[in-house]
Parts: sequence; structure tokens; C-alpha cells
Amino acid sequence: MKKVEAIIRKSKYSDVKKALHEVGVNFFSYWDVTGQGNEKEGHVYRGISYSTSDIQRRWLSIVVNDEFEEITIKTILEAASTGDVGDGKIFVSEIKDAYRIRTGEKGGDTLN
Repeated sequence: MKKVEAIIRKSKYSDVKKALHEVGVNFFSYWDVTGQGNEKEGHVYRGISYSTSDIQRRWLSIVVNDEFEEITIKTILEAASTGDVGDGKIFVSEIKDAYRIRTGEKGGDTLN
């Protein structure tokens, strides 16, 4: 099993969620987060300069069986990309085991 974590633009969340559902990734958690990025310039809107050093993003945490790892990553890359600085990051880590609390079931079947 793998844990795929993605930090994406909040504006791309609906696109990513829809795309994940289309490929069969139906369960994940998410949080609204604020972070620091590489972008150093501010933006001007209606004559007012806004700092972009604190960036609002959405953090997705998705645990998938190994056979869903590549399609999950590919789906996020395609759905979350704008081609601009600040599109986000994806992190992948190994999950040793999983348990379904209700039944005590163990392993990859708990993800279905």
C-alpha cells in the first residue's frame, strides 16, 4: 500500500476530486493549509499589492493499493496542473498495514 499526499491549489480541488473519482479513487482526506512557497513577488489587484508569501492550498491524503499508485499520481498531475509556479507537490510513502476498525479486518482489502 502507498500513501499519496498532494498539496494543490484550492482552485483545482474540484477538478482533482472529479478526476480521482473517475479512475476509482473514491476515498481520501483533505485539509486546508497555508504554506510558504518559492514565489517571492506579490500580486496587484485593483491597485492594492497583496503578499503571496503565505499561500492557501489544499492537502490531500490518499492511501491506495500498489496497483493504484501510478494512476493516482498521473491523475493528480494532470488535473492539478496550470503550468504556473505554485501548482503544488506530490509525496509518496509506504504504508506498512491498514485495519478496518469496524470489523478488525487487516490489509489492502480495508481500502475497498
